[in-house]
Amino acid sequence: MADVDTRPSILVVDDEPRSAEVMARVLRESFDVHIAHNADTARECLETHWIQAIFCDQRMPGLTGTRFLAEVRNRWPDIVRVIVTGYTESEDMIDAINEAGIYHYITKPWHPDQLLLTARNATHLFAMQRDHERLSLELRLASPIAEGRLLRQRERVRGRYQFDSIIRATTSPLNDTCKQAAKVAVFDIPVLIQGETGTGKELMARALHYASQRDSGTFVAVNCGAIPDELLESELFGHRKGAFTGAHANRRGLVEEADGGTLFLDEIGDISPAFQVKLLRFLQEGEFRPLGTNETIHANVRVLAATHRDLQEEVRAGRFREDLYYRLAAMALTIPPLRERPEDIRVLATHLLDEACQRHGRRARGFSPDVMALFMRHDWPGNVRELQNEILRMLVLTENDTLGPDLLSPTLRFPRPAVPRLTPHGAPMAPTPESPSDTADNLPEDGSMQERLDMVEARILAQTIARCGWNKSLTARELGLSRVGLRAKLERYGIVPDAAKRPHP
Repeated sequence: MADVDTRPSILVVDDEPRSAEVMARVLRESFDVHIAHNADTARECLETHWIQAIFCDQRMPGLTGTRFLAEVRNRWPDIVRVIVTGYTESEDMIDAINEAGIYHYITKPWHPDQLLLTARNATHLFAMQRDHERLSLELRLASPIAEGRLLRQRERVRGRYQFDSIIRATTSPLNDTCKQAAKVAVFDIPVLIQGETGTGKELMARALHYASQRDSGTFVAVNCGAIPDELLESELFGHRKGAFTGAHANRRGLVEEADGGTLFLDEIGDISPAFQVKLLRFLQEGEFRPLGTNETIHANVRVLAATHRDLQEEVRAGRFREDLYYRLAAMALTIPPLRERPEDIRVLATHLLDEACQRHGRRARGFSPDVMALFMRHDWPGNVRELQNEILRMLVLTENDTLGPDLLSPTLRFPRPAVPRLTPHGAPMAPTPESPSDTADNLPEDGSMQERLDMVEARILAQTIARCGWNKSLTARELGLSRVGLRAKLERYGIVPDAAKRPHP
């Protein structure tokens, strides 16, 4: 049985001792019960005990139950008040409700189950009232603390995405882009960010947002190239329940969520001509209609867009609307690829290694000189994202503090062989001092047997496919490979034609 002191306390007030004792006997099953036969004794009990509920008889000499409970309401408003009476005059009930603010009205003769249920509900209501008061007080006290934490967190995020926080060398070509971006950030105009995949276009977009007057608003990013048209419209503009199969509830679009902030449209060059029209209307009017409704919603957002495509070339080819291009590109920024800023590679590699060590709980002092030399020689088609993945791979595989070249992927360990120059008749030209022949004499003198064999295989593949004019079917037949096998080996060794000489499909 629970300790009596831990149970809720109830005060029974009745001028008839026998009636009060019978009620107390039933209630003692679950409560700590006090008895008073008049208002004076009841007041003394309330002043000396922590009472949660009062069961008071209505007809008492000197002072009615309603008048006494009205007094209790003024002095101890948290106590839950219950009237018990053998009379059911409507006037008495109305007075009890209006004057005393009673919780419940019990008529005699009462049933024990009814009495216990009312008492349990009354003490539960008392506990909920106390919890509500406590939570309200905590919220009032916590509000300044929460605001302070939010401001500190916002300052940390703002510091992380400043232009000066974009990792680069002091002489990096990216410096000019960052200076240009810092100037345009304060102007509330659309910006188009151009650059190859993995160069950090979203990082630049976030820096623009946190350097703008909308920095306290929401930054919302959506990859337009990864979502089909029908889903992209719903994702951006929202929908109403029943607008299409699977729309089981209303949903706000990302444009509405970004209201007052910044909307970042990544891979904007991949959207279809049909959706270009819908997006153009929103950019022109600043309004949209969620799917499944004629309701027009206005949104005040700054639009930043990014693409790995040359949108001006796409416009000339008729694949991208010219009017949409000029809506998006009030200012255009270009992020140079990593191969055009080799001085950034060392700084980025060190930063990405430190970041990976912290995230994954590993330790590494740095890279061996051979690794950094291979890093500087690689052309990084995947840019910073490829460098990040390469470093993470090395950190996962390493058993030493210094990361060596044996941890690199084959693409970096075996640099892409130079594609032989061809004569007008398609035959490889004779080697020259500037273009040494790919013979075994030029193979590295160190490395495992497998590494040397891989180098020979890579050179044979490069020579053969170049001689075949990058005809993969012809190359596969000559080498006795399937097209799938040839494709896998080309990908493994990173053998691709120069972009300027890439064969037409």
